[in-house]
Amino acid sequence: MKIVVLAGGISTERDVSLSSGRGIYQALKTKGHQVILLDVFLGLPEPKAPLDTLFDQETDWAASIQDVSENAPDLEQVKALRPDARSLLGPCVLELCSLCDMVFLGLHGANGEDGRIQALFDLMGIRYTGTGHTSSALCMDKHITKQMFRGMGIPTPPAVTVQKGEAFELPAEVGFPCMVKTCHGGSSVGVYRVDDVFDLEKALHKAFSYEDQVLIERCIIGREFSIAVIEGRALPVIEIAPISGFYDYKNKYQAGSTVETCPAQIPQNLSARMQRHAEAACAAVGIEGYARVDFMLDERSGEDYALEVNTLPGMTPTSLLPQEAAVLGYDYPELCEWILEVSRKKYN
Repeated sequence: MKIVVLAGGISTERDVSLSSGRGIYQALKTKGHQVILLDVFLGLPEPKAPLDTLFDQETDWAASIQDVSENAPDLEQVKALRPDARSLLGPCVLELCSLCDMVFLGLHGANGEDGRIQALFDLMGIRYTGTGHTSSALCMDKHITKQMFRGMGIPTPPAVTVQKGEAFELPAEVGFPCMVKTCHGGSSVGVYRVDDVFDLEKALHKAFSYEDQVLIERCIIGREFSIAVIEGRALPVIEIAPISGFYDYKNKYQAGSTVETCPAQIPQNLSARMQRHAEAACAAVGIEGYARVDFMLDERSGEDYALEVNTLPGMTPTSLLPQEAAVLGYDYPELCEWILEVSRKKYN
């Protein structure tokens, strides 16, 4: 197949996306596909050959991509590379995507998981991996996702959504400690744990520097888990145990920062219950193909709480989905092929 792997962009998860894209690109090459890796924002400024011939060239499209650093990327520096840009799409991106058999979306965060790329591709008749534009948009908004969970009876932590510049009252059911989260962020960028009013004020100031809508959620004290769902079926549960702090940007992408155990060492009945909740969470927001659901397990009550749905789960060397698939016998390239096959079905 002729495949364009689309990564990068100008979200806070840019570096993570590029790392995912590199892995996907290299895996698909080993499977014999004709693959091009593109940064959705930078594109291909000066193609040196007709676009339809680029798939046949022996070019290492991943050569310049670095590993994910401890800190989120400097997006202003990236934007300066296209100072007159009026569109998220860089040069030749749409043209190359129109020429391929499938676009493998390695995008994360805003510009990739918010449904806009998916809606454009739907209008253009371009095939792509992952869920559609409606479910992507729903899951990108943590406030809306919570409403969908509650409507379907899926346990989720109590929370309040606040707007920048507007007064609010912290509900007693939220209380302290609590988590402050940007409503549309990802990779734990703009996420802070707070223990008192003073910390809350500082965390809100930081979170509002990213966007104007912020979620304040009860902090569930306990163990953290994640469960991928492919074609409506939950994969093995994986437990995430950061060596220090919580599962923030650094702990997610720096090797050795987190202990991940799959299958999770929990009773079978608890594992089955969490898998049912993961499948129900994906159904609640209309997921097509695949996604990943994050959970917290309350150490006191034993209740599991769904936090959010990731519509384009990470595919970096430390990501969770590849580890879950490995338990079922799929290595990384086989997982990429599985995702391709699942995505082709929605067009059949």
